Amino acid sequence: MLASLNISSYFMPLFVVVFLPATIVLYALVPKRVRPYVLLVSSYLFAFSLSGLLVGYLVATTIATYLAGLGMRRIIAKRDAAIAEDPSTKRAAKKICKKRMRLLLAAGIIIGFGILIALKYLGFFGNAASSLLHLFGFDVSFSAPKIGVPIGISFYTLMAASYLVDVYRETVGADANFGRLALFLSFFPQIMEGPICRYDQTSAALWDGRAITFDNLYRGMLRITIGFAKKFIIANRLNLFVKPVFDNYASYDGGIIALAAILYTIQLYCDFSGCMDVAIGTANIFGVNPPENFRQPFFSKTASEFWQRWHITLGAWFKDYVYYPISLSAPVRKLTTKARKRFGSRYGPMITGSIALFCVWFGNGLWHGAGSQYLFFGMYYFVLIVCGGLIEPTAQALASKLGIDRDAAAYKAFRIGRTLVVIFVGELFFRANGLIAGFEMFSQIITNFSLDAFFDGRIFAVGMGAADFGVAAVFTALVVAADVARERKLDLVGIVTAKSVPARWAVWIAVFLLVVVFGAYGFGYVPLDPMYAQF
Repeated sequence: MLASLNISSYFMPLFVVVFLPATIVLYALVPKRVRPYVLLVSSYLFAFSLSGLLVGYLVATTIATYLAGLGMRRIIAKRDAAIAEDPSTKRAAKKICKKRMRLLLAAGIIIGFGILIALKYLGFFGNAASSLLHLFGFDVSFSAPKIGVPIGISFYTLMAASYLVDVYRETVGADANFGRLALFLSFFPQIMEGPICRYDQTSAALWDGRAITFDNLYRGMLRITIGFAKKFIIANRLNLFVKPVFDNYASYDGGIIALAAILYTIQLYCDFSGCMDVAIGTANIFGVNPPENFRQPFFSKTASEFWQRWHITLGAWFKDYVYYPISLSAPVRKLTTKARKRFGSRYGPMITGSIALFCVWFGNGLWHGAGSQYLFFGMYYFVLIVCGGLIEPTAQALASKLGIDRDAAAYKAFRIGRTLVVIFVGELFFRANGLIAGFEMFSQIITNFSLDAFFDGRIFAVGMGAADFGVAAVFTALVVAADVARERKLDLVGIVTAKSVPARWAVWIAVFLLVVVFGAYGFGYVPLDPMYAQF
């Protein structure tokens, strides 16, 4: 029976028509103390439907995380008891405690990341090692067995690691309730694509078994439907143009390739943010409020700001668990002191901070996938952000000397436009079928750019007709308008939720009908799985 449960994503009819409504109804009918178990069982059923028996890796990560956290909890309790008995032993007790906790922390993280690396990256690293050895004349090949990768492993592994580090730092207490930790790591709305939550953000609400209120139900349903609109009307439709160009780029000139890079960026945003709307909206129904993962990223004025607005929870994870620990480590602090004396207070810390930043962007690129294009993508932003930090003082001084108001609307528009170009180029390499393909496509844009296809009608022969372009343009404009409103601090979903019941349902029905009428599905459209679920 379980094998017949095939819910490949949030956007499958079985999820929308059967799985989610059944979970909501059952959750609402059972006593409060049983509700968390309804969510836990539903989450594992959903995970099983995505990955089959590979869900066992989620179980293994959860058990390792639970035991490591519980072990650290016991060490802390023994330390506190020893200090209470003899306060003079405080320093020694803390030192011993940290040493023992560090071992458990390392064990838990090694198990979690060990599973991730073995399943997702072993083949990539093996091929890289083989290629490197061949350069030196060694005919050695490393082959890794092909093992399936469970959906969501990159997300729940980071969540498990953050929990263990927070327990080690004593910013959260280790949870003795195995079910609560298991639900935190497996909660079905976020298992596919995040957001990457911290334990103190959602675990309590997940286990509280809060009643489903009308406002939460409506707010969640509206946001889910908005997510469906982004996914079906825009993202799936744009794939008709994007996929043929990236798969057969040698057949197109630079103008078509540049348009494909722009459309892919829009497609990825609507697909990923649409999935976040579904995930967060579903969680909202059960009284859970995960952190937002997007904050109008295309209004960014720099590459650094873009990554403060795009995939926010991933960036925050790297900042808190990679960047700061490396920056504040003893060797880097000593290096910073020396660099400050040699290069000054402005550039000295920036230069040494680049060490931590390199680790962040190497990890960010690798996290997205086992491919050279992903590592290049990470290094692309690393270089841009470092260079941006280095030239910022010069840019400020030059603007002041020329009398340029950096807060003026025209200058902001220029910076946003410049950043959009940076984003489009980055996404071209990100989507390319390999790093070589990315460079060849970029070369086509530079050396063979032409707008002829836009005027002689060849643009409509790639995969999208004039009607598809028109629909995509109109609804993309609506998404931009909604982002403008949010940039001005307007909560559109909240505004609608506050309206009268007839007005609320009129809005929801309107959005639903737009998805039904204009959604890209059925004859001529190939279903597109959520794009970030592969990472």
